Amino acid sequence: MSFFAQLPERRGAWALLSLSAFSLFAAALYMQYQMDLAPCVKCIYQRVAVLGVAFAALIPALAPQFMLTRLVGFAGWLTAAIWGWVIANGHVAAQQSANSFFAVCDTFPNFPDWMPLHQWLPELFSATGLCGDIKWSFMDMSMPEWMRIIFAIYAGIAVVVVLLRLLGARKV
Repeated sequence: MSFFAQLPERRGAWALLSLSAFSLFAAALYMQYQMDLAPCVKCIYQRVAVLGVAFAALIPALAPQFMLTRLVGFAGWLTAAIWGWVIANGHVAAQQSANSFFAVCDTFPNFPDWMPLHQWLPELFSATGLCGDIKWSFMDMSMPEWMRIIFAIYAGIAVVVVLLRLLGARKV
């Protein structure tokens, strides 16, 4: 257990977390531009949550020896993972709705005025698809269903590592 409790002090652990999230982001872009799967607004929000995990992990990867960078990393990681899970869960509900009227989502992402990502980087953050469409599945699960699992894993790992870290610090 001490191995897992010490992971936050290792640059490689944070780099691996960041790499996994950037890989998911790259997979999203591949699916958008190579497989012609148009992302909807909820897909774009999940994409931002994945980037939130990636960038949150970069902060402690630069200086894992400092408690402040680790705290910022954990806070960003957990916030992005939980927010991503909530969005993915809503997306799954929209896709599985018996009434297609409830599967409607916004036309444009609702980013803050001070950070309109869909205007700054439309190639990455423009929503051109519909939330209710299921044009891809793997093992009978749609993309938001997989993202719900991925975000739950991200959040679960964060909680376990934090708890083990706290229990390890308590024993010292």
